[in-house]
Amino acid sequence: MMFGISIQALLGQLLLGLINGSFYAVLSLGLAIIFGLLRLINFAHGAQYMMGAFVAWLLLNRVGVGYWWAILLAPILVGAFGVICERVLISKLYKLDHLYGLLLTFGIALVVQGLFRNQFGSSGLSYAVPAQLTGGANLGFMFVPYYRLWVIVVSLVVCLAVWLLIDRTKLGSYLRAATENPELVGAFGINVPLLITATYGLGVALAGFAGVLAAPIFSVNPNMGGDLIIIVFAVVVIGGMGSILGSVMTGYALGLVEGLTKVFYPEASSIVIFVVMIFILMLKPAGLFGKEI
Repeated sequence: MMFGISIQALLGQLLLGLINGSFYAVLSLGLAIIFGLLRLINFAHGAQYMMGAFVAWLLLNRVGVGYWWAILLAPILVGAFGVICERVLISKLYKLDHLYGLLLTFGIALVVQGLFRNQFGSSGLSYAVPAQLTGGANLGFMFVPYYRLWVIVVSLVVCLAVWLLIDRTKLGSYLRAATENPELVGAFGINVPLLITATYGLGVALAGFAGVLAAPIFSVNPNMGGDLIIIVFAVVVIGGMGSILGSVMTGYALGLVEGLTKVFYPEASSIVIFVVMIFILMLKPAGLFGKEI
């Protein structure tokens, strides 16, 4: 016992915090890519996360396509929606103040949520856990469903793979260079608008991927991205706006902090991330891994 808290309860909440942190990490990774490379605050990210869950549900219930295909197809379809939005709407605003992009993506989010709410209502829709991941493991201190362990593992793999793509490959170097000096990169024969569109599509696809992961755990409904995206924005700010690795690490860390708070002071668990954000910004305005401008 520690402070009247059992070790089993502590470990259990840490594991649950790691599961929440997995969603924070994947979503904040998508936001960090879009802001870090395009300098666009994508307020539609929560709606795109919701779209990923709904696409998985529609594929299963209207087309008969199960979870394993949905986890591949849904991010592609949601990413394609993002590409269309970027080409038709967002690309017109790159030379304007960042506020215009924020307002536009916020408007896109409202339209998307309104359309889904009108079509499906606000009550949640269930999405079954795939048969291969039913059941769970007894860890001694708690019984953990296999699906939640899968969420932790696949989130880590995806975050690591995307970070390596952006930070350690030639394509990633082209993406970073295209945002810093598009004229110079274009002079080498590289299609800069295509790179920018692909970058936004990748960030949106990550939101859709997180939505598919969330579908069997949370209720699939048009409002599912609203509250979560506020937390994810806080994660990105704490990690450092535009810092891809910082956002991922901060996402997992804050999930664990949230889990610890539920053990020692449950009443503060819903605000602890924002309290951390306030203190971090007071001490380091650029965030933990961000660069001072």
